Amino acid sequence: MKANLTRNNPIAMAAVQKNILEHISIMAQEQVQLEYQEELKQLPILQQQAQMNPQVNLQIQNLTQKIEARKAKLIAEMTEEFTREENKITSELGNDPLTKLKAREIDLRAMENERKKQEAEEKINLDKMKAMMNQMTNQEKLKQDKELAHLKANTSLEKTILQQKLKDRG
Repeated sequence: MKANLTRNNPIAMAAVQKNILEHISIMAQEQVQLEYQEELKQLPILQQQAQMNPQVNLQIQNLTQKIEARKAKLIAEMTEEFTREENKITSELGNDPLTKLKAREIDLRAMENERKKQEAEEKINLDKMKAMMNQMTNQEKLKQDKELAHLKANTSLEKTILQQKLKDRG
């Protein structure tokens, strides 16, 4: 936990803490198995007897609850000890001016990266808007060009008809 790589990486720190808690659970399980070695040996026999005598189920439940209660107590004690040690380590690190400076530097870098990310997103959005506007403008130009071509064609046709009529009269 004192390693710079772990301290400066929240994901790594969480993974270390998770691993420690898993080890605490395993240690508690092993301790319970040692403390209740005789009772755990009798458990399969009791389970066989429970099939014939339902009252034995009560003994099994009591034994299981007793074992689980002891395991929970051990986990709580070990977790409390871990927490004290973790606090000791983090308080030692918290008093180190170099560590504070590094932490501040990391925070500033994170803020700068976030700002750059937002600027990039804004630029992408602006570029999308420009592309949409250009597309709309191009579509309107095409529509206008089509209408203009249609008008020219109609005008040319009317002009031709008018000239034909003038020739026919004359």
